[in-house]
This record gives sequence, C-alpha cells and structure tokens, in this order.
Amino acid sequence: MELNLKQIPKTPGIYKFFSNNKIIYIGKAKNLKIRVSSYFGQSIKDRKTQQIKLLTDKIETFSTQTEAEALLLEQSLIKENLPRFNILLRDDKTYPYIHFSMDHQFPSISMKRSKHAVSKNYFGPFISAHAVKRTIKDLQKIYNIRNCSDSTFSNRSRPCIEHQMKRCSGPCVGLISEINYKDDISFAKHYVSSSGDKAKKSMLLQMKKYADQQNFEKANDIKKRVSTLDVLHQEQSFNSHLSSVDFFSCIIIHGRTGACILSVRDGKIRGTKTYYFKDDYSKEMDQILQGLIFSYYQNSFSLPDKILLTFQSNNLFLIKQAIEIKFNKSIPISSRVPAVAKQLSKLSILNAKQIIENKTKASDRHLHAVLDLKNILGIKKQNLTIEGYDISHLSGTNAVASCIRFNEEGPDKKFYRTYNIPAELSGNDTGSLEYALNKRVLKIKSNPLPDIILIDGGNLQLNAALNVFNSTRAELPIVLSIVKGLKRVRAAETILSQKGTIEMPKESAGFRLLQQVRDESHRFALKNSRKKKYKETKYSALNFIEGIGPVIKRRLIKKYKNIKNIKNASSEDLMLVKGVNKKLCERIQQGLN
Repeated sequence: MELNLKQIPKTPGIYKFFSNNKIIYIGKAKNLKIRVSSYFGQSIKDRKTQQIKLLTDKIETFSTQTEAEALLLEQSLIKENLPRFNILLRDDKTYPYIHFSMDHQFPSISMKRSKHAVSKNYFGPFISAHAVKRTIKDLQKIYNIRNCSDSTFSNRSRPCIEHQMKRCSGPCVGLISEINYKDDISFAKHYVSSSGDKAKKSMLLQMKKYADQQNFEKANDIKKRVSTLDVLHQEQSFNSHLSSVDFFSCIIIHGRTGACILSVRDGKIRGTKTYYFKDDYSKEMDQILQGLIFSYYQNSFSLPDKILLTFQSNNLFLIKQAIEIKFNKSIPISSRVPAVAKQLSKLSILNAKQIIENKTKASDRHLHAVLDLKNILGIKKQNLTIEGYDISHLSGTNAVASCIRFNEEGPDKKFYRTYNIPAELSGNDTGSLEYALNKRVLKIKSNPLPDIILIDGGNLQLNAALNVFNSTRAELPIVLSIVKGLKRVRAAETILSQKGTIEMPKESAGFRLLQQVRDESHRFALKNSRKKKYKETKYSALNFIEGIGPVIKRRLIKKYKNIKNIKNASSEDLMLVKGVNKKLCERIQQGLN
C-alpha cells in the first residue's frame, strides 16, 4: 500500500504504525518526518524494520512540544497497547531508572538503565541520566541513603566523605540501626512514587511520635528533613494532579478547522484523536463540539471525571444535560483550564493545529492568506501582486536594494531584482530607497507596477515611496510599510499606509503574508549585499599590487572596509596592518593613487 509521508510533521512526537487497523509499533522522534521516512527508504534494513515496512498500511503521528514529552508518552502508550514489535523485538534503547537494592540488609540507591522496570524497586523512566542523578542527590540530602557498592560497604572501617557531607547515615560502621534505615528507605520510595506527599505525612507522624516520647533530638532530626523536602517533579508522569480528564481543542487556520481530543487517565496520556475539516467552522464551533463528544463517547465507562475545552462554547449547559440523559451520569465541563492542566491543553491545541498543517498544501495556505489580505484591504481585483522592498548595507558600504514579487501562487522569482546603491547614498536608507524606486519607475512600461508595494520601515520610508510614485502618471498602487515592533517582537509590528495605521489582526493570514513578503525582501537584499562585498574583496585594485597576497588583502579589507578608505589612510596607519612594511606601504599608495 502506498503511504503518504508528505503529511508527516517535522515536530517532536510519537508515531504509530498500523497493520489491518492494529497498532504494530510505537516509537518516538525528535523530528517525526525524518524518523518515519527512514523506515521506508531504499537502504537495507534490519529484520525488525524490514517487517514493519512490509506490514505497515497506515501511519498516525502525535506531536509534542519536546522530545522529552515524546519519550514519556511513548512509554505510556507502549504499556497500554503492547504493540507486537515493541514487545517481541524491542529497540536497543534503555532508559535511566532509580533503583533500590532491597535484597541487601542496608539497601543502596543507584541509577540503573533498563528497557523497562524489572521490578517494583525500579522507579522511572526518567528523561535523562542527569535527572536521575539530581534526584538521587536530593534523596541523599534528605534521607541520608548510601550510594556505594556492596563490596565497598562491606570493606568500610570508618565513615566515608558522603557521611561527612551529611548525605549518608553511615550504616557501614553501625551509626544507624537497620529499622531506622529501612524507615528512611521507605520514606525515599514514597518520595519518588508520590511527589513526596506520603513521605512527608509519614515523617510528620514519626516526628510527632518522637516528640510525644520526649525524644526531641530524633524529632528535631526529622523536622530538619521535612524542612528540606522539595516537591520532586514527577518526570515519569505528565501531571499527577489530573486523574481523569479529556481535553477538546478546535482551531481554525488557513481557512480550515482542526480538532483534537486528548484523554488523560491516572496523570498519563492514554489516547488521542484528531479531526480535519476542509472549511472554516468558526461560527459553528458548538455544533462541532456536540458532534465530537457524542461520537467519541459510546458508553458511560469511557467518560472521564471532567471535560476541559481549550476554546469558548455557548452551549455547555445543553451538552451537560444531554450527557446526563444519555449516560445517566453528570460530568463537569469547563472552558477554564486550571494551571496544572496548561501543559496538556497546549499539547491538545498543538495537535489540532498540526492536523491542519499536515493536510493543507502550501499553495492552499498561500491562497487563503492572499484572500484574507484582500478582504482586510478591501481589494476586489483578481491575480493580486505584491512587491517588497528592502535596503541592506554592511557598515555603510556595499549597499543594495532588493525588489521581490509575490503573486497568488507564491514568490514569483522571475521578477526579483536588485539595485546597486551609489557610494554617496550607502548608509542612507531613505535616500537609497528613493534611488531604487526611481529606477523601478523607469521600467513601468515593460514591467507594470504591482497592486501593493510593501516597504520595510516607518513613516520616513513610507513618505519617500509615496513621493516617488506620486510623481508618475501611472495608477498609484497601495503603498504600505511594515514597522518593526519594540525589541523586534513580530507580534508588535504595525502596518502603515497613506491614511494612517491599518488595524490588522496579528494572527490573521493576511498579516502573516505581509511579514513573509518583508522577510523575503530582507533575505534577498542581505544575500546580494554580502555577494557584492565578496566580489569587491575578490576583485579589487589590490590584486595588481606586487607583494599583496590573499592574506594581506583580507587584513586590509577587514580593517578599512573598502578601497577608498585604504587609499585615504596614512603611511603610519597602513603599517599597523600585520605584513605591511614601509616598502609595501609605498607600493599600495602608488598603486591606488
């Protein structure tokens, strides 16, 4: 069966391979597109990969914000689904775990790598070895657990440096009883497995017990441990505060609608489902939500304790009533996402967006942006064309103006142009822009003006452009300028016109199109400015002066930037350049003058 790999995103995430609607393999990747495509290349595969390639007839992906989230989600889904090739033919990957050696009289704590938790004395997996080592160090500081090997333990005759640093209670030399040490081990295991809550409660009860017995020294010791107890981030769980909740997300971009349902049980992602609609259903979100809920939940057993929406809905009460009637169960539904659920709500939104990006062609996205821009600017003309202009120079030299063009299909590179700016205008952005636009006006007959002219700059640049075009007899195009935001934040950029500021939604496709045109004109100008400098460096009057090779020439250009500055430099200044002596200095001055 032919698989469409073009729709695979380039984000981190997990991928699922299906054969006859059954999951046969689940994996994680930093870049889903590269990883999934590697299975279906022409190179020779190992036995497992070759079998997966032959059997796979369907691929599903789920995007995450980081590779770490993908790893943890992969582990969770493998445990839930037990795919054939994850169980019988595992990857060679191993994951770091915290291990307690409970078969010893005084158990130690250490990091062990394994493909899965071998026994109940393994805690994890963690996202990295560094995370495990940091956690072990925290546990040692709080509970004074040994981390030495059994052979080292049996051969100690005096406490080691770990005891002196108050990270070990010294069981090797009898400084703690076996009962008290086992209590510390129990607290540490609670700490790792339950965010420290059980451990803290147990320690407080123990402290009260010692205080009642007037054993204040021991009670004070436990009090110090409680005061240093930090809440350990549960890296093997997405969110331990969320036991049973489903997230519903609906997103509209590029004139399409995407939806994602993300199910969380016991603090872990248990399932996801995405939907793609070819039209903009922003005015029918309530109908979409109702359809999603009643197609997704088939019986009362599949209902969560709570449903969270990442968008606003007007009919929550109606949906609650319908669920109660159909399933005889009341489920809270809210569009207010609590702080503890923010991370998972972002994942749900991310995957609703990703399904649209996966299914929408670049040409369709561009056409939607053009139509949105037309709507904002009130343009009814067909075959819209936009030209973008930008000026680039390097420290006031090698100035170049760029002219790029977009039509309704995207960049039209046959109309890309550059204008070399005279040296006297180099560094003068407004003067350079006027020079380039005057050059452009001279070509109106062979190359008519576009519908929109976009300038990178503020009111000065906008007025300079308007002055040039007002002097022509041709029909004046719409002249816009895009002003950079504070600290160059893209969301704070402003669009100016002859009539003033144009109010344009920052998230609109039309606004992003103008940003794309500006970015492309900037890229093209900078590229040609660098190219101009390279040519000047490669081919200059210095090439014909005896004694100047490529190394000295680079040093001179680096210091003086151009030939004119070298020509005007004094003999004393020239001889400060490494390799230039008095004789060579005289040759340079004679050669350039």
